[in-house]
Amino acid sequence: MATKTEIAGDWSLVVTDAGACGKPSELPEKARALAAPVPGTVAEALERAGRFDRTNPIALNDRDFWYLAAISGERPGPVRLVFEGLATIAEVYFNDECVLKSANQFAAQEVAVTLTGEDRLAICFRALNPQLKAQGPRARWRPQMITPPGLRLIRTTLLGHMPGWCPSIDVVGPYRPITMVREDEGNLDNLEIRAWLDAEGKGVLDVSFGFSGRASDLRLSCAGWTAPVLISEEGRLTARVTIPNVKPWWPRSHGEPTLYPVTLIIDDVPHPLGVTGFRNIAFDPGQDGKGFGIEINGVPIFCRGAVWTNADIVRMPGGRADYERHLRLAADAGINMIRVGGTMTYESAEFFRLCDELGIMVWQDFMFANFDYPVADPAFVEEVRKEARWLLTQSQGSPSLTVLCGGSEMYQQASMLGLPQKYWAGPLTEEILPQESESLRPDVIYVPNSPFGGALPFYPNEGIGHYYGVGAYCRPLEDARRANLRFAAECLAFAHVPEQATLDAHLAVPPVHDPKWKARVPRDRGASWDFEDIRDHYLGDLYGFDPARLRREDPGRYLEFSRAVTGEVVEAAFSEWRRPGSSCRGALVWTLQDLLPGAGWGIIDATGMPKPVWHGLRRAFRPVQVLLSDEGTNGLDVHVLNESEQTRSLTLQLSCLKGGIQPSVSGSRTIELAPRSSLTLTAIELFGAFFDVTYAFRFGPPSHDVTVARLVDAATEEELSTAYHFPRGRMAAMQEAVIETELLKDDDGWMLKLTANRFAQSLSLNFEGYLPSDNWFHLAPGPAKIIRLVPEGANPEVTPTGTLGQLGSRVLQSI
Repeated sequence: MATKTEIAGDWSLVVTDAGACGKPSELPEKARALAAPVPGTVAEALERAGRFDRTNPIALNDRDFWYLAAISGERPGPVRLVFEGLATIAEVYFNDECVLKSANQFAAQEVAVTLTGEDRLAICFRALNPQLKAQGPRARWRPQMITPPGLRLIRTTLLGHMPGWCPSIDVVGPYRPITMVREDEGNLDNLEIRAWLDAEGKGVLDVSFGFSGRASDLRLSCAGWTAPVLISEEGRLTARVTIPNVKPWWPRSHGEPTLYPVTLIIDDVPHPLGVTGFRNIAFDPGQDGKGFGIEINGVPIFCRGAVWTNADIVRMPGGRADYERHLRLAADAGINMIRVGGTMTYESAEFFRLCDELGIMVWQDFMFANFDYPVADPAFVEEVRKEARWLLTQSQGSPSLTVLCGGSEMYQQASMLGLPQKYWAGPLTEEILPQESESLRPDVIYVPNSPFGGALPFYPNEGIGHYYGVGAYCRPLEDARRANLRFAAECLAFAHVPEQATLDAHLAVPPVHDPKWKARVPRDRGASWDFEDIRDHYLGDLYGFDPARLRREDPGRYLEFSRAVTGEVVEAAFSEWRRPGSSCRGALVWTLQDLLPGAGWGIIDATGMPKPVWHGLRRAFRPVQVLLSDEGTNGLDVHVLNESEQTRSLTLQLSCLKGGIQPSVSGSRTIELAPRSSLTLTAIELFGAFFDVTYAFRFGPPSHDVTVARLVDAATEEELSTAYHFPRGRMAAMQEAVIETELLKDDDGWMLKLTANRFAQSLSLNFEGYLPSDNWFHLAPGPAKIIRLVPEGANPEVTPTGTLGQLGSRVLQSI
């Protein structure tokens, strides 16, 4: 098998004027050299040297950057140098000779060289700005969001080129590993792994590859089963293993993401090929043929999650440790799908491996967005095919890859400018990319673009939508139903305020109108509003405040309501979309993580700490769930969901509270809910008689302020889910409650026991060094609520101390 050695460590970086040096030997002898991490970026090297500030970045696309390394002590002979990611206009020099030129950040490049034992390797990243000024085929439309327009001609990330969306940090450098490959005896190449379930539920594994060398016995092994390797008519080696009683791979919301190692045995010597999972993916358009649903192993999946941005906008890392914090927090929030959008960059194989392990489906856009790309240029098309093959090869056998998409908002951009459909679609998304997808990953769903479908591609009532009715377009919460959403590949963007600890450490400025604060708030280029204005709209809508006045007169309280409101909005929206009878089959919030500390789109801040909205989504994403929907004069519907593999014995309790204390009416029912099923009851079925639960008939003064639905395990009495309905709005139910607290400890660590004398809204816990298992939650009088305190840097042997806040009180309670 081939031997791979990563060329990392002792690299140096030299900065020159654009075009000043033609090859490494022309670099000035006294040129200042900086230590440079590889894989890494120019911005990362400069930041380590104290010469780059990510909060106030300097431009990097106007100069040349030289990466230099010595390769010494290596055995002389032929090797291949593989460059997994060069951003972007790069020239590779081996012993002062140019051996490779690359102009595609997204495709791996390789070159054959012969080592002498004392060699020099150099990579020059040429200034991008001259390339951006180059003339290409006339564009039929121009997006406003991305600058400059010349980016459509170059295969580089759009990160750093979207003013108002992300920091203007230019991505330059060898941001993915560089490896040296020796072709030893028995080399394997062009590996393809495909795994699925047959009609009887057996696992079927097909592997094919090229092989150079001699071997008397080649066998493929998986899950204790083996099969011989055969030679196909095309000369490739192939093997098929059929595995009875295989455990399928499931998204984490619906089961276990079971994985199996795949091994090639060469003359009794095992050689790992990776891991895979067995699952089938199917597209379900719905009964009317206008929907977009995903089925895994024959089971409809409600996809919920977020759009990925980047693990670090400066470093652009691709290692397991770089991804793990974000993806584990995503998994802990109940996310079962991550979308990598076309404005970002392709992630590494480690990203897919983690998603495989965590049971997170991946919706992968190809890196195309908004532009009219020059697909009539054969050279451009060849680069597109190369990058697509590299991505799909890196994800071979990955069960988490679920959807491949031709890109983001090209169809929407053209149609919003009034162009007819013949301009939206074209060979790029309708022929080239689907051909590559079908060739290497025929097991996943391919869609041409996002959004896509309907009378216009951006209408959310057919196909795939980008839904911002609730959100940027300031529609009322009821629009979540009225829009008849089918699937939102992105939605619900707000300027989510981080926890105070993050602000104190990284953005200690007056909130909202300080220029440093506003610089971190996302906005659409050219718009007269930003996403803080959107959050303020819903703060006023849900709580009745004038946001500007509250911010001016009581900025601390303004921030508390701002933290609470976006969680309330996302919970309300997902409650509508997940209820039985909804047309929606999935929704992904915009976005998973921030790129700088501040009130960004992310549900996780740039330090890796969950924001308050993360907890709201965690509640909204539970597999076993109770939901409430206001049906007006038809009363209040109670929906119970069970997405798990087991039958659940549940107790459903419903109470209408007056003054947050006294039950005006209540009822309960024990139910047996089958796997993958749901149940809808009216409140009247639980109460046994008429009661104006939604206060729709208004016969006299209201009899209650809040309705509380509580779902508990019938055997253990563990609380599984709660839901709330405010018939006259949240402020009518705003009370100051007395909260009793008790710190307890068991074998699993510390926990906090909470009881309330009356209904309390948006309780916030702050324990330094701990992440509460729930936060920013409502608490009704009755049984105690138990919150686990998960250590995050704290010494678990020391008794935790913290504070408890509630929206109905201005006083923090010490614990």
